[in-house]
Amino acid sequence: MCGIAGIMYKNGSGTNPAGRALIDMLDGCQHRGPDSTGFALYGGERSGRLRLRFLVGEGEEADGAIARIQGALAKHGARVVDDERVGSNYRIQVSFDGDIQKLAYDVEHAAKVLSIGSSLEIVKDVGSAHEVDGQYGVGEFHGTHGLGHVRLATESAVKPEAAHPFWATGFADVAIVHNGQITNYWKMRRRLEQRGYEFTTDNDSELIAVYLADKMSQGIALKDALATSIDDLDGTFSFLVSTRDEIGYAKDRLAVKPMIMYETDDLVAVASEEVSLNRLFPGQALNTKEPPPGTYATWSRSI
Repeated sequence: MCGIAGIMYKNGSGTNPAGRALIDMLDGCQHRGPDSTGFALYGGERSGRLRLRFLVGEGEEADGAIARIQGALAKHGARVVDDERVGSNYRIQVSFDGDIQKLAYDVEHAAKVLSIGSSLEIVKDVGSAHEVDGQYGVGEFHGTHGLGHVRLATESAVKPEAAHPFWATGFADVAIVHNGQITNYWKMRRRLEQRGYEFTTDNDSELIAVYLADKMSQGIALKDALATSIDDLDGTFSFLVSTRDEIGYAKDRLAVKPMIMYETDDLVAVASEEVSLNRLFPGQALNTKEPPPGTYATWSRSI
């Protein structure tokens, strides 16, 4: 079943409580996915720097993974600015101006990459939104926008690496949350692999992310990439995608998977259920709407 959520503060300020807002939204739809919870958080980018987040485990396992990560980064000339271990994650910021795709594919062999970006950080683990927050401090994050996901495990194990969001492997700052199933997954994946792209999971959400990132790498606007996705991707789906400056959605023409939206001059919020939006504005009557079948849209933050 799963539940998705996304929010963007249109004023572009990095001081907005994006982490707390997403926790509240996901708590409202946690019944749709009790197995794991994840967040894609955006804010505080600095030119020439990348943030990388890895799943490394604990104890000696983590020590070995971190050593491999640092070795792989050094090979690509990435200079460590700061780093820390948080739960089973290793979070590192580096100074880097090289080929992000080559770097991404290489460090994936050192340890499981959760995200890479100048602005993006993905935090995900088993448990509820509040449990993940308690371990990783998501509620303390202030930023411009973000995505969230609660997962009901149906086709893979309950483990952190199977949780959403997924980043577009090999591309910076692109993340996705998805409710549904892409039935031409292998056909689409093979087409992208034939052009040199690598995949690190068998999850169809990773495919959507790479598909959109590939379009944008060719100079196609996110909104136009979302338009083509409705024709190119078979199946039932509602998904949200985010980049460093934008957030968007696409919905298949059958519209089996729910999606509710609320927009003001200051923000746009989208979720699987209205209760998630109500958590942002308790006690208020909201003028929400459900996007029609086969539609898509994007919003940009003020820069």
